[in-house]
Amino acid sequence: MKYASEYRDPRAARRIVDEISRLACHPWTLMELCGGQTHAIVRSGIDQMLPSNLTIIHGPGCPVCVTSIDLIDRAIAIARLPNVTLVSFGDMLRVPGSHDDLLTARAGGADVRVVYSPLDALPLALSNPSKELVFFGVGFETTAPATAMLVRECARRNIANLSVLVSHVLVPPVVELLLSSPRCRVQGLLAAGHVATITGTAGYVPIATRYRVPIVVCGFEPLDILEAIRACVSQLEEGRHEVENAYARVARREGNLEACRVMDEVYVRTDQDWRGIGVIPESGLMLRPEYARFDASNRFGVSSPPASRRTDCYSGEVLQGFRRPHECPSFGLRCTPDEPLGAPMVSAEGACAAWYRYRGGGLECPPTLP
Repeated sequence: MKYASEYRDPRAARRIVDEISRLACHPWTLMELCGGQTHAIVRSGIDQMLPSNLTIIHGPGCPVCVTSIDLIDRAIAIARLPNVTLVSFGDMLRVPGSHDDLLTARAGGADVRVVYSPLDALPLALSNPSKELVFFGVGFETTAPATAMLVRECARRNIANLSVLVSHVLVPPVVELLLSSPRCRVQGLLAAGHVATITGTAGYVPIATRYRVPIVVCGFEPLDILEAIRACVSQLEEGRHEVENAYARVARREGNLEACRVMDEVYVRTDQDWRGIGVIPESGLMLRPEYARFDASNRFGVSSPPASRRTDCYSGEVLQGFRRPHECPSFGLRCTPDEPLGAPMVSAEGACAAWYRYRGGGLECPPTLP
């Protein structure tokens, strides 16, 4: 295939669905890990096209959604400091902290700007030498290398007015947490293809073996996802639990060695608080001591009181696949994209936002693929 439209062909989708229906002799529950896949599934109605004995649940693959309230509060506090410009990706601006979000801070006078790449912060810092530039780095292994490149370039060029607030998290530790939970319903996993593009597919092999769960690396178009579901169901029906690459046009077993090398050079693993889930050991990244001068938390010394968790927001349950978005009593009522209680309702990759947008605020809608 050469064009994206070929991965959205309704007739090809129906053929794969028919094959899945023939394969699926038993009830199975699969989880997709990536928020981009969640939106593709809900937008295309893939979960509604599948046979009734297959259940698709959504995982914690939205990096914006799992960024801790403490880090959001810290970013807001830094943005409100005099002579500071805070830059980040656009979907971070409306994620609620304890009391406010970055968009509210900007409306109140804070200099908060949107960039499309961490490296976009460099020209801003160079053209404003009297200001402190802070990049709020959020994301999984997919975006972590670009933040590492920014830090390394600042060190190489001795740029003194740029620092980073790091909130990069790692996929394998949260997968292990989910699969080891006594509440786990997951029998097969659809892994994020862009993460595997960086880190490779081999890292999933020990997890698949330990928990006896098939893991299929998956792309983001409807046919990508359906083909990954077919591969996963085939393994389950045959009693296999292997790592299979259904995104071979991009992902490789060894991943991107240069990107991994840059991450190893700049970061060290650390325990990380995942919003709605809790602290997961060795699941986050922080700057190595030799790059600590670029750590915005160290540079500005801001702190925030412990954040209290809302009892009327079930985002943690949604992120772990224990509930679907519309099963939260606040969904579509007290929690909407205009007034979100939790990050999954406002993030571009959030499961709640996908259900609200494509399922009419929680109402079941027909599939968009015939």
